[in-house]
Amino acid sequence: MINTFIGNLGHMMTIVAFVSALVTAYAYIQYFRANELEKESWRKFSRISFLIHGVSATLIAVSLFEIIYNHRFEYFYAYSHSSKALPVHYMISSFWEGQEGAFILWIFWNVILGAVLIKTNKFWEAPVMVVFALVQAFLVSMILGVVIGDLKIGSSPFILLRDATQAPIFQVNPDFVPEDGTGLNPLLQNIWMVIHPPTLFLGYASTLVPFAFLMGGLVMKRYSEWIRPALPWAIFSAMILGMGIIMGAYWAYVTLNFGGYWNWDPVENAVYVPWLILVAAIHTMITFKKSATALKTSIILVISTFILVLYATFLVRSGVLGDASVHSFTDLGLSGQLLIYMLFFLVVAIVLSAKAWKHIPSSEKEASVYSREFWVFIGATTLALMAFQVILPTSIPVWNTLVESFGGISNMAPPADQIEFYTKFQLWFAVALSLLTAVGQFFWWQKMDKQKLKETLVTPYIVSVLISAVIIVLAKVYDWKYIIIILAGTFTIVANSVILAKILKKSTFKLAGGSLAHIGLGMVLIGIMFSSGYSDVISINMSGLTYSNSWEDELNKEHVLLWINKPTQMKDYTVTYRGRQKKVVGVPEYVPAKILETTGLVNKSIALESYKDYFQKGDTVNLVLEENDYFKIDYYQNNTLQFSLNPMSQFNAGMGGLISSPDSKIYLDKDLYTYVAAMNDYEDPDWKEDEIYEVAPGEQFHVADFVTYFDGAEVLQELDDYVLQEGDVAVKAKLRILDYDVEKVLEPTFIIRNSQVGKIPVVDSELGIKISLENILPEENKFVFKVNQYQKDYVVMKAIVKPYINVLWIGTIIMLTGFTVAIFRRFDEFKKMRDKGLE
Repeated sequence: MINTFIGNLGHMMTIVAFVSALVTAYAYIQYFRANELEKESWRKFSRISFLIHGVSATLIAVSLFEIIYNHRFEYFYAYSHSSKALPVHYMISSFWEGQEGAFILWIFWNVILGAVLIKTNKFWEAPVMVVFALVQAFLVSMILGVVIGDLKIGSSPFILLRDATQAPIFQVNPDFVPEDGTGLNPLLQNIWMVIHPPTLFLGYASTLVPFAFLMGGLVMKRYSEWIRPALPWAIFSAMILGMGIIMGAYWAYVTLNFGGYWNWDPVENAVYVPWLILVAAIHTMITFKKSATALKTSIILVISTFILVLYATFLVRSGVLGDASVHSFTDLGLSGQLLIYMLFFLVVAIVLSAKAWKHIPSSEKEASVYSREFWVFIGATTLALMAFQVILPTSIPVWNTLVESFGGISNMAPPADQIEFYTKFQLWFAVALSLLTAVGQFFWWQKMDKQKLKETLVTPYIVSVLISAVIIVLAKVYDWKYIIIILAGTFTIVANSVILAKILKKSTFKLAGGSLAHIGLGMVLIGIMFSSGYSDVISINMSGLTYSNSWEDELNKEHVLLWINKPTQMKDYTVTYRGRQKKVVGVPEYVPAKILETTGLVNKSIALESYKDYFQKGDTVNLVLEENDYFKIDYYQNNTLQFSLNPMSQFNAGMGGLISSPDSKIYLDKDLYTYVAAMNDYEDPDWKEDEIYEVAPGEQFHVADFVTYFDGAEVLQELDDYVLQEGDVAVKAKLRILDYDVEKVLEPTFIIRNSQVGKIPVVDSELGIKISLENILPEENKFVFKVNQYQKDYVVMKAIVKPYINVLWIGTIIMLTGFTVAIFRRFDEFKKMRDKGLE
């Protein structure tokens, strides 16, 4: 039965949220303009209207999740993004898989941030919340789903499936509800996709806060005072956005199978660029607090950060990227709204800045090369150039669309090899940036002249060269580009460690944020260099076979074919594929797939054998995403099992074929990264011609190249899953088949009832054989077996050694720790000034 109440509730709350956002904006404008007698009443009204907006926005999210959680597939959103097979944490992922859910998440975060600002920033409340309320109105409009004539405003997540599709079934039965949904993209069925999008959208949402303080400062003519309350929020935003980027990189590393963590995809670039500009803005804002310079630069950078976030949203969700990105959404008719959203705030920011520009204080003093202002300016310029170099090629599809919309023709194309294109520029920008952070920190904490600079840098320089030399020799780094990267990264770590030691000795830990962040940057640089530049493919195809004609030669060369149970040499390891496995609810380890038989029900199987103490033969067990197969790969050295890996794959027709996720063995100094690129499909086997064998008990013979022993037969008194009647004769033969170091027992059964013969064959999908006992020849003491063969189980696998990748991950943690320390320091400064009545 169709449940329309929850959808109507969600849609009604969307309208309430939209109207209340506009009312909140109006109320806060009146509060800002009101005289002292009226201010209190307008403030109460403003807060009540924002509370109504917050409650309605929360109910929108609750309504959509209720639809997903209760499998209400009569709704298009639940049908398109969820299924009954999903556990709860993946239902959460399906919430924001679609565009509408992502906008709801963004709206929710803005509600939380707005509530925090109301609580902590009384002086700035009115102008800041006007900006917040207007942004919320634009965001809620994206999910309104209101059609006025030919004008469509937003795309509602509460539309029914029958209204979203033209399927013939709805003409016959308008109340038809599908049994199941199409499910969640298998690449998003990962724990990191549960926490990465909310983190990223919190980062997106939080860039609004410094922008709102800036707009408030310009309107109130407090052209510099906005820096103090905005700075801790800017650092918070950079930390959260950076954390979201890192989570996305780690998700790509553990889920996708391209062997890396960053692919310079346009959607990745769209997040990376505003983060770079935001980091530059933080440095110029701190510089202004120190020396009253770089205020105008800070204004430009803060505006650019927020507008770039809106531009990133337009890129990803307008459909303009088309085939240029595997991450982009299809156009839901929102491109016009997104463009208006971006242009509205861009125009408002430019107009307010232009009107105030001549009144904004600036320093006429020329920055000396030995001043911290000079080095911060160079660093901010480098960050801006990094962002500029990435955003221009990423925007080529936008340029083409713009030209074509005016009737022109543009044949510009994004870089063919985007990894090579972006890396060759970003690499040297990163080297320059790391050197600047090393030198600039000394200028930041003490006055410098030419002589003092030499004395200060000589010790870190010598130590860095010595450490770099050791790394270069031990790691055998011979490429001059990588040698420079090691020198730059090591110098950054050493120089900032010296500063950190001095800070901790003379002051408190809360001043250590900058040094920690820069140490993390140096480690990230070295980790990227080693893990990407010195990846070693150890799965070399020595057989000369071409696995797939559709693969490039390099792919055929860098994958190894593993037959089940057959040991294969792979550099320092002997590798053996041991079969497919499943995840079973309540079982902390993988379970062999061959002992589980599907029931036809979602995620439910019957146990064909008992498995340890977890379940018994005949039990119904619950699977975790039954479409996923986990391939057990054993790694041996000197005939001793060292470890096993379990890369995952599933065949997904909607995604174009095999979807694979890697598994890695993590060491302190490297990862051994593996994934399955192809597998045997034994769902629809191609059987060969029958083969007949006449064998006496105790004899040895060969079945499909397997050494096979016929150990004899026995007469059965009872038979599993079959009722024997009086007079029936059931005989079970026992065959032992040797497959390298594995012995398998197959027991076909022969039944005689009333002079009629029945045969119960056995099938071993791993060996690719089916054996039936066809006849018994008592006068010859022989048994007749019929054997059918198809492809033996196999996987085609790639294995890569990623050296020192943990240096990268540890570096990101240290960098984020530095941001966190800086947040507490800057917020503490703001709080002290606020409590004195100065904010």
